[in-house]
Amino acid sequence: MRFRHPDGSTVHLAYCTNVHPAETLDGVLAQLRDHCEPVRRRLGRDRLGIGLWLAKDAAHALVTDPSALRGLRTELDRRGLEVVTLNGFPYEGFGTEEVKYRVYQPDWADPERLAHTTDLARVLAQLLPDDVTEGTISTLPLAWRTAYDDKRAATAHTALTTLAERLDALDELTGRSIRIGLEPEPGCTVETTHDAIAPLTAIGHPRIGICVDTCHLATSFEDPHTALDALTQARVPVVKSQLSAALHAEHPHLPEVRRALAAFDEPRFLHQTRTRTSMGLRGTDDLGEALAGEALPDASPWRAHFHVPLHAAPAAPLTSTLPVLRTALTHLVGGPHPLTRHLEVETYTWQALPPELRPRARAQLADGIAAELTLARDLLTDLGLKELP
Repeated sequence: MRFRHPDGSTVHLAYCTNVHPAETLDGVLAQLRDHCEPVRRRLGRDRLGIGLWLAKDAAHALVTDPSALRGLRTELDRRGLEVVTLNGFPYEGFGTEEVKYRVYQPDWADPERLAHTTDLARVLAQLLPDDVTEGTISTLPLAWRTAYDDKRAATAHTALTTLAERLDALDELTGRSIRIGLEPEPGCTVETTHDAIAPLTAIGHPRIGICVDTCHLATSFEDPHTALDALTQARVPVVKSQLSAALHAEHPHLPEVRRALAAFDEPRFLHQTRTRTSMGLRGTDDLGEALAGEALPDASPWRAHFHVPLHAAPAAPLTSTLPVLRTALTHLVGGPHPLTRHLEVETYTWQALPPELRPRARAQLADGIAAELTLARDLLTDLGLKELP
């Protein structure tokens, strides 16, 4: 979906396909048929943007076989789909029964991460619509914190600098500008937007910036205005933003709230949980940890890294951080010029929701994704952006 900003530029809205498990190119093609095109039809649109997730094997197949890449581009066109952004965070296995800490491997100190992201950039340069010259890719925020030392930090810095040089060369070769955004996430080396400023200014290349995920922003209790103003002041580019909402519990000390939260404690994904105290932010790596005993203070609200559907906040006594998303989006695109032109709805946890909230068929999932995109569209038009055909 495309929108005209009041300044005349085009803002793109997509939804991320990491909600649909696929490790191979055949699986990606099936996603387009079974999920993406049905969402487009529900929205009554001739064209729908998707934020494509390409696992390692799928990306490798595309970058080594030009005919396969041409075939994917043809299939996108045939189904009324377009790609201007990729989710390069998960490497493989994102649809397995237990992802948890595995999603942070390989990190930016491992050569596989550089190779994979380079592949993604080359693929995206060929998938961009004919009238679009800029693509974006979100990626791991360096590493999970526990396996990161000065030596690995230096290796990661070198890898990202090498990537920037490769992106420059790709631009010269293709005329397509691909940019990469580190995506701060609780528990990682770069947990907050503030944490991103030092490494990104050290790299100092305009092709390497930040991806602001509004669920992660909220989970860490960051104020959107303060965070985004600091990025602007530091001249850190907001490459893209993922529109998502976290799980919010206002009164975590109450037994009924604990019971409600426990329904979201599931085995597939890590649900980092945070609260603010007089001593600063406190947290656990997973929701189950927070619920067990006294691992996390409960005198103040808790937020958990669980991407809840934008249009369907959990039932009381829980809610979502949709207000944080609204505030962030206002700052991102509501001013005289947008801070970013690539927005991506990223609710990958549909099948991790409590059983009574999960979609039971493809049609229900398509309905839910379409409803999220409708909400995002309405937020954008309320900010003065005009939806384009």
